[in-house]
Amino acid sequence: MKLLIVDDHGIVREGLKAMFSAETDIDVVGVAQDGYQAIELTKALSPDVVIMDISMPEMNGVDATRELVTHSPGIKVIVLSVHSERNIVIEVLRAGAAGYVLKTYLFDELVRAIRSVATDGFYLSPRIADVVVGELLEFSGNNQEHEKTTLTPAERQVLQLIAEGNTTKQIAKRLHKSPKTIDARRRQIAEKVGASGVADLTKYAIQEGITSLD
Repeated sequence: MKLLIVDDHGIVREGLKAMFSAETDIDVVGVAQDGYQAIELTKALSPDVVIMDISMPEMNGVDATRELVTHSPGIKVIVLSVHSERNIVIEVLRAGAAGYVLKTYLFDELVRAIRSVATDGFYLSPRIADVVVGELLEFSGNNQEHEKTTLTPAERQVLQLIAEGNTTKQIAKRLHKSPKTIDARRRQIAEKVGASGVADLTKYAIQEGITSLD
């Protein structure tokens, strides 16, 4: 099967690529350093499975996953991350990921996850499975908390760019929108998450795994 590795750390990309060379049924066809590059390489290389980090500059792994599964039917995304926080895990799964493996586990588990999702299965690391079960138990009978802080993909994109230090004009130019539109979207985001300024928005973005500022 064809595999694409997406991570903003070069040593992780190259390390995984080297380890996969011993797996005869897995062919690493490319590596990407952010969500935008992942989308472009997916179009060009048509991988079967994508290994996706979450905290990356420009476009994070959650939004990239949502984009990939929407526009590339049949593709399987496995998130490989250090994050095990409930809100991040649930957001990733809602985005369409077929698997979630923690970086603290051994390489063999990642290989098992790949083979599982490649055959239309689903794979969660044990700690992540516990998080999901806890979420389901808590969610039953009360979903208001989840609805009130849901950001649209467009809002998440603007929030990430704000948290990474871009000005309104820079964001407008990057997204091909007017500064007025970006300001309006920024106010909407702040109202939704209860933020009073850039510091609060940045803190929220980090907590939600939208950016890591590494």
